[in-house]
Amino acid sequence: MTTSRRAVLRPAGPVALLLAATMTLAACTASDDVPPTPEPTPTDVATATPEPTPTPEPTPTPEPTPRFTNEPDDELTGLLPETVAGAPLVVAPIDAFALTPGDFGSAYGEIGNRFASLALAYVEQPRLSLYAARVDGEPVATEDLEPHLATAGRYVGIAGLDRDSWELVDVDGTLAWARPEDNATAAGTIIYTWSSGDFVFLLIGVNDETNRALIAALPGEPAPTPTPDPTQSPGGSRGGSPEASPTPGASG
Repeated sequence: MTTSRRAVLRPAGPVALLLAATMTLAACTASDDVPPTPEPTPTDVATATPEPTPTPEPTPTPEPTPRFTNEPDDELTGLLPETVAGAPLVVAPIDAFALTPGDFGSAYGEIGNRFASLALAYVEQPRLSLYAARVDGEPVATEDLEPHLATAGRYVGIAGLDRDSWELVDVDGTLAWARPEDNATAAGTIIYTWSSGDFVFLLIGVNDETNRALIAALPGEPAPTPTPDPTQSPGGSRGGSPEASPTPGASG
């Protein structure tokens, strides 16, 4: 019996069902091999957290430092008189000495760190030497110099000084610290240091008339006027003899 082509190409019923089931299973298996992409949840989304802005730290104000160069200062040298009590006052040229404001300022601690310029002057006879410095920044009171009295004395060659050697005195209306003659100094030597606010002075001399004349010629802080004693009459003490005005800060 001759089998037709159509019969050869058409699979039998059970075989066709098996092939169809196999293809369906293969398609399902292939699709099951690729896991589905999960939907992102809110917690999976990266939240951009801004970096905190650092708090700026305040920049500290730089401390004054000693100045080891000395520039000409016409205002400072212009304060110095030509003569003192009839004697010539020689102002040293700025290039004639090696000292600087920082060198001199070492005698005055933190105040000396603010010395901006330095002038030197002297009288040959009677012997007198003057150091004058301009101060940058806040004005300096004469009483502010008290912690530096011993080092100021050592700067002019007087060793073994202590605070008790100095007195705060009224020098003809100018407030100044004074260290009178003692065993550590030559006969008649007195050291003075004072401030006008913008300038600090250190003077050493062997003749107090000349010393006082120079102090009077330079700027300074006015000495306070003594408060009248209400127990005294205008003409003097109750005993009848006038008493000298007390010296500010003087020790007995």
